[in-house]
Amino acid sequence: MTAAPHGRFDPDSDLELLLSGRLTVIGRLTGASNATLYCEVADGGRTMPCVYKPVAGERPLWDFPDGTLAGREVAAHAVSQALGWGIVPPTVYREDAPHGPGMVQAWIMADPAVDLVALARDTDNPQLRLMAVFDAVINNSDRKIGHLLPTPDGRLYGCDHGVSFSEEYKLRTVLWQWAGQPLPAEAVERLGALLEMLHDADSEVSRVLARHLTPQERYATLRRVEVLHEYRVHPYPPEDWPALPWPPI
Repeated sequence: MTAAPHGRFDPDSDLELLLSGRLTVIGRLTGASNATLYCEVADGGRTMPCVYKPVAGERPLWDFPDGTLAGREVAAHAVSQALGWGIVPPTVYREDAPHGPGMVQAWIMADPAVDLVALARDTDNPQLRLMAVFDAVINNSDRKIGHLLPTPDGRLYGCDHGVSFSEEYKLRTVLWQWAGQPLPAEAVERLGALLEMLHDADSEVSRVLARHLTPQERYATLRRVEVLHEYRVHPYPPEDWPALPWPPI
């Protein structure tokens, strides 16, 4: 049985499959800046298409510590799950992958009929708006149009969260259309719940962040959530940092 790549996931069984299934590399996604391998993970009668990003294939960056991007992807998934929005596809960190430790994430087959440029400019899409809030929480410095993954059944996912969780405010995104506007009520409610989890060192999201982020990065994440929850507005672009990723696509 092949797990559907369109986005109806079982949080427990799919994560277990990604963690323990046999990982076979099929090809490489040549358009990615870091080594990104298209794979299949299989266990018994179940298979799932997935993406594997080995730490060894990460391109060094001046503003993020070397070898940390895969862990940041896993941390982004943990925050997505804690918020209850399922923005990030199931994502795990594997030590036993074919080309060394790295991130393994369920593959999403985006709907080719959706105009991604039009989608990125939409002001009435509630899923897109929650993604903008999520990006503010994780301090995503690279939300490009091509990182939006709408599926044929109407769900919206996001990918490529490796350059997130910086201590400094580096939000760089194509989703600025709500800047300064009040947060949706759902966002305020879920931010409050996330705050409680971040204050609990034994919560799942706190344990994952502790494994993959520095204490300073975890504190900065907590403060971002506190500020968002207190002021209840979408953030404005940074004044001393490019507001848009380049290229934006």
